[in-house]
Parts: sequence; structure tokens; C-alpha cells
Amino acid sequence: MILGIESTAHTFGIGIVKESKILCNVKDSYTTEKGGIIPMESAKHHHDCAEKVYEKALAEAKINEKDICAIAISQAPGLAPCLLEGMKFAKKKATDLNVPIIPINHCIAHLEIGRITGAKDPVLLYASGANTQIIAYAAGKYRVFGETLDIGIGNFIDNFARHIGLGFPGGPKIMELAKSGKYIEIPYSIKGMDVAFSGLLTNLKQKYDKKTSVNDLCYSLQETAFAMLIEASERALAHTGKKELLLGGGVACNTRLQEMCRIMCSERGCNFFCPPNSLLVDNGAMIAYLGEIMFNYGIKVDVKNFKNLDINPRERTDMVEVNWK
Repeated sequence: MILGIESTAHTFGIGIVKESKILCNVKDSYTTEKGGIIPMESAKHHHDCAEKVYEKALAEAKINEKDICAIAISQAPGLAPCLLEGMKFAKKKATDLNVPIIPINHCIAHLEIGRITGAKDPVLLYASGANTQIIAYAAGKYRVFGETLDIGIGNFIDNFARHIGLGFPGGPKIMELAKSGKYIEIPYSIKGMDVAFSGLLTNLKQKYDKKTSVNDLCYSLQETAFAMLIEASERALAHTGKKELLLGGGVACNTRLQEMCRIMCSERGCNFFCPPNSLLVDNGAMIAYLGEIMFNYGIKVDVKNFKNLDINPRERTDMVEVNWK
């Protein structure tokens, strides 16, 4: 029985997994009416709701906390104040229960939870707030075959949403507005396997300030930015020879992005996989799921070594030794 804690950004989530089965997946997220995420405010949110989320998770899983064998924690990457709140809470609970902690890379958890879809050896299109990467396993690590050169796809979308007066998160509102828009020409910036969004963001803001239709801008934003991601993902599939594409990250909840992935995979003769939305957004279940895999391989930090366990806000996906494959 592994309990997982997610606290990298706006979400404090707890999931509990037993023998690869998700028993619960509870979360509470920091939101705003206008403006973006404020790290210290989000960390305070995590501190205030942690115990409530923990108790709700135990109740939904119908277990006693003494049944927990280990606590998995999102150690990296993420916003430092938010990661610290999760780490402090995990250390306190693990000390009380005298169980080890399993430090988890949040990005890799997004990939590994894809196993529940039946994906065996996919290329992952990881599209979230701060992260935009095309990842695949090769030679002992998850390798990054392409990524953003500036900002993550989710931060790009949220930044534009803030500019037009929408709150955080802006992605779902942009998706709705796009449904009644039409395409207008905006910059398309892909360099080899990598993408860039800052120039596109500036152009969209300029067009909005000149009174261009918001619906048209939202539609064009999605069609252009997602096409860039699809192009880079298709190149990664061709380069690696893999036959599976897996979507991960909160932006992957976007139905248009899913549709574009599905079309590309069908044309290439590849299989497309996408977990349910509850496992695409930041969540504790994916942390617990990978935590159980790593725990079974003996990867853990015992109570006596907690003082040496710290967060790693800037750890890259390809820095992690994948010892459980």
C-alpha cells in the first residue's frame, strides 16, 4: 500500500495504490479569478488543505493509515515553495508511521502512469504548465527528444488567458472560446525537434490589442501551437521507430490536442494512448503508482536518512537513472 503526494505547483493531491490498482485520487487545487499562480500563495494553499486531503484519501481508499508501507513524494521538478510544503508533510507523516519515502520525478510519473492505458514503450508528448517535452525511454534513461526552448505550452496558454482577462487556469476557457473561432495566420515556430512559444504569445497579444476576435485568436492559438507539438512528436516516432504515442500533462486534457494526436497516429499506423483526465492533470495517484514500482525495486529513503532528503526544483527528466526498467 503506497501513498503518493503531489505538490509541484497549483495542486495538492494524494493518491493511494495497491498492486497497481488506484484506490483513491484526491486533490485540491489553487485557483484565481484573475492573474496567474503565485508560488507562495499556492504553497500556503497546500499547507492549509494537506491534512483535509490526507483524511479524505484514507476514507475513500477505506484503509487505516497503518496499512501504508511507504510514502512517495513529488520531489522534482516544480515550484520550490510548493515542493517544500509537500516534502514537509511527507516527512512528518512518514516519521509518524515509521515508513520510508520514495522521491519521484513528477515528469516521469506522468509517463509511467500511462501503463494503465496498455502502452508498453511509447513516445510521450508531455504537455503541461511549465513542461513541454517529447520523451522516450532509451539506454537506461528517459531521453528528451524535443522540448520548448522558452516557456511551457500551459504557461503560454495561461499567459494569453491572463492578457484577455481570464483567470487561472486559462486552458479550459481558451478551449471553449476556440470552438466558435476561425483560423487567422500567426507565427509557427519549430526548430528541428524543439518548439518556441514566446514569439507566438507576443503576436497573439498584439492582435488582441488591435481588437482581433478573441474566438479567432483562441482557435488559431490551439491549431498552431498543437500542430507544432504534433510535428515534433511525429519526428520522434520516426527517429525512434516506436509505434506508440502517449499523451501526458494537464494540457493533454484538451480535446482538440487529443484529436490531432489521434489523426497523426492513424496516418502513421501507430497506436495512440491517453489516460483519463484525472490522471493527466497533476495528481497524487500517478506519484503513488510510480512509487510502488520503485519501492518494489528497493528504491527508497529510510527514516534515519530523511535529513539528507531535499527537493530538486530543476531536475530534468533525462537526469534520472531509471533503475526499475
